[in-house]
Amino acid sequence: MFRPKIPTMPTPTGIVTPPAVEPTAIIQHTPTPAPVPVAPAAPARPTVQLTPGTALALVGAGTAVVLVVGAVLVSMLLAVAVTAASVAVCAVVLRSLLNNQHKR
Repeated sequence: MFRPKIPTMPTPTGIVTPPAVEPTAIIQHTPTPAPVPVAPAAPARPTVQLTPGTALALVGAGTAVVLVVGAVLVSMLLAVAVTAASVAVCAVVLRSLLNNQHKR
């Protein structure tokens, strides 16, 4: 009951054609010798050395980026908050107008 039933392969009916690709003989090649390792050359790029001035400039640029991104995110949050507050005020006004219509 719990054993899977594996289907049997159906036997081919009709004319059976041979495979289109004929097997060919295997040709063995002699392996090529491994290349001799070459001594590493001088690096293509010069090494970047940070002076105190460039380090200070990098810190200043990073601080400026963080401040700008923070200001943008805070302004987006403020815009969402103002929009939500205005929608809430509109809902309260509409609700009071509709309640006044039902009382009359």
